[in-house]
Amino acid sequence: MPCLGLGKIEVRTDCTAVKSLFKMKTPNRHMLRWQIAIEEYRSNMTIVHKDGNIHKNASGLRRWPLPKNIDNPAYVTEETSPQIPIG
Repeated sequence: MPCLGLGKIEVRTDCTAVKSLFKMKTPNRHMLRWQIAIEEYRSNMTIVHKDGNIHKNASGLRRWPLPKNIDNPAYVTEETSPQIPIG
């Protein structure tokens, strides 16, 4: 992620766990992996919590509807789903 090293970064999130990411004294394995992954950018990074009720587009990309056709690899119909025998 070389583009992140160019300047100051402000991360706006509705996830309180992300806000408290670097304040954890004994993070679990999942949070520790995130700490390690973004450590090199931490000096230029500010994490700002914005309540989900105010931050309406917080999950915009995750909730963007995917097309219901064969161009979407996650779209499965009865015709395309594999038949797995049971027993």
